[in-house]
Amino acid sequence: MSDDALDLSPRGDGVRLPLHVRPRDSRSAIVGVRQGALVVAVRAAPGEGAANDELVRVLVEALGVRRGDVSVVAGATGRRKIVEVAALSVDEARHRVARSGGAT
Repeated sequence: MSDDALDLSPRGDGVRLPLHVRPRDSRSAIVGVRQGALVVAVRAAPGEGAANDELVRVLVEALGVRRGDVSVVAGATGRRKIVEVAALSVDEARHRVARSGGAT
């Protein structure tokens, strides 16, 4: 599912990632890139923050960062989100996303 490059932007000492989240999927994982956004499937259903919690867990594991370094800064209630990851450069984020199975 990689039809273009991941659109990452530097932000302070970290990086911002645009995301498209697929709730109620059969698995929780990074599945690719679509229209510049990282596509992340999560098993949790939307509502009461369950899907966002699962999303953060997937990103923490895939990017090798601490939970406190990941925050949803826009789109908390929608499928399109912006996530900020502290202490991670754009280049390092691309490398870690590619290593986790997402295309960059």
